[in-house]
Amino acid sequence: MYIMKIGAHVSTAGGVHNAVQNALAIEAECIQIFASSPRAWAFKSQDSGSVDKFLNQINNTPVFLHGSYLINLGGDSQLLQKSITSLVEHMHAASRLKAKGVIFHCGSHKGAGFEAIFEQAVNCLETVLEQTPNETLLIIENSAGAGGQIGSTLAEIGQLISKIDNPRLNVCIDTQHTIASGYDISKPETLESFADEFEHEIGINRLVAVHANDSKTELGSGKDRHENIGYGYIGDNGFRNILRHELFTNIPFILEVPGIEGNGPDLANINRLKKIREEFSLPE
Repeated sequence: MYIMKIGAHVSTAGGVHNAVQNALAIEAECIQIFASSPRAWAFKSQDSGSVDKFLNQINNTPVFLHGSYLINLGGDSQLLQKSITSLVEHMHAASRLKAKGVIFHCGSHKGAGFEAIFEQAVNCLETVLEQTPNETLLIIENSAGAGGQIGSTLAEIGQLISKIDNPRLNVCIDTQHTIASGYDISKPETLESFADEFEHEIGINRLVAVHANDSKTELGSGKDRHENIGYGYIGDNGFRNILRHELFTNIPFILEVPGIEGNGPDLANINRLKKIREEFSLPE
């Protein structure tokens, strides 16, 4: 049986328990949340009462946390330590919320080159894994490719995973970032090439989540610009090709789109992707 859940990033404003109702309102089958402000180093723990309500209501819905936008595996020693601390805090929060893991951006080498920051990135990720619960996954998200971003190629992500060799280190593919970094996953033949490269460089078993976003910018733009499903350079046909490819079997799809009204992921976008899923008789 082909099982693919379609959901979204949802707000936790007013307490993490509110994420459940926000998910229900848009009929999300899986969710991603922020455990704390993604634009600040200071980590604000969730109220225990709110956490208990969340756990009582979430049932079997797959949950992922998104890490801070400030994390940078290519930074100086002070920035690296802050990144380690932030990731460790988020991983413990994920464990507390029974989330599958923490999805994060690797940051930028700022022109120094991937090879120059490789060892410190490895040491950073190994430290985080050593200091966090064994059931919680650490999930690298591929980047759009601008400004020396780390992880814009499958080869870079694969090198990190191969060196660290820990089954808890996994991958989230953002469809918009993938297009922006030069991989055309909207067409069957080039999607197949991408899947082959993913298997060779990383391994299909490492893929645990997809950020399903259309792209405002063209192939190879290097720009992180999300668009609503069907309105961008991937388009409905592109998502048809993506959803029916075996690389994405059983993988939760999490929308991070701007929304029809500009308020973030909404029912209209989720239903658009579900409609495509239904064309291939792919039950939730």
